[in-house]
Amino acid sequence: MSNQSRVTEFLLHGFSDTQGLKAFHVTVFLSIYLVASVENLLIITLILYNPQLHKPMYFFLVNLAFQDLGSISVTVPKSVANALTSTKTISYAGCICQVFVFLFFTVSHFILLGVMAYDRYTAICNPLHYETVMNMKACCQMVTGAWIGGLAYSIVYTGNAFTMTFCSNDIKQFFCEIPQLFKIACSDSYRTVLWVILAGASVAFIYLLLIICSYVQIFRAVLRIPSTQGKQKAFSTCLPHLIVIVLYFLSGSFAYLRPISRSPSIMDLLISMLYCMVPPVMNPLIYSIRNKDIKMTFWKLISNLCPRSYTIMTGQSVGNGLIFFKRHFK
Repeated sequence: MSNQSRVTEFLLHGFSDTQGLKAFHVTVFLSIYLVASVENLLIITLILYNPQLHKPMYFFLVNLAFQDLGSISVTVPKSVANALTSTKTISYAGCICQVFVFLFFTVSHFILLGVMAYDRYTAICNPLHYETVMNMKACCQMVTGAWIGGLAYSIVYTGNAFTMTFCSNDIKQFFCEIPQLFKIACSDSYRTVLWVILAGASVAFIYLLLIICSYVQIFRAVLRIPSTQGKQKAFSTCLPHLIVIVLYFLSGSFAYLRPISRSPSIMDLLISMLYCMVPPVMNPLIYSIRNKDIKMTFWKLISNLCPRSYTIMTGQSVGNGLIFFKRHFK
């Protein structure tokens, strides 16, 4: 117990030291990180590029992409760097920063999902008042509130969490994950932090109920739309957001609401990868696959960057293409 205040660094034991698994670890993590970064940066670029997408829904989507990019950048690059340099250490201050920044992005992300649910509720249930209610000033205030809410909870939680005393510095995870910190905390030293978590979980549960109530009203309004085409259009704008909420909430619940086991488990690693790495990769795909405006903006951007390639790919100058091939490939 005399050494519990002398922890200056933590050891991350997420993956095996064998060379084959280390290479697999680096390849998978780096690939996922690059895909998530490209997807989210592309979403941000497309929305900023097209003035027609400067609407509340896309304004929220830009912030969501920033949060996804930030949350995955906090954990994955450090894990890859440790694997490449054959080290497992993270400094005490680095662990504090990792917990703080990760919570900041994830909590603000959750709050923003509720704001987006309110946006969809207003657009479908009160379409005549939508532009008045969801004006730019109101949107900026709601987004700012989401960021401030994430920052406030992150400060409160991190400030309490690292008043704990640690009986070990071995973390059985690839980053400073909160449940893993509880495993190495000395007994009775984390009761205050548990109260902070319970308070946050209670607020999150109430917030989730409000989101569910919003979607109940949305689906009722959609079912009253007379035309099939109108129903499909309404569902196409709501379902991606609902899928993101379910994915985000379920993955987080698996990680934080299950009992804490003292022995390391491969399941801990898989669940952590699920809620840390899957949402930043899937969210841009979910929002863009069936979104005609984003796809049209993408091809418009490609046409401006590579006009000749674009026209050949889209078949808009097949005749010119045939002449080109005849001249150069006789």
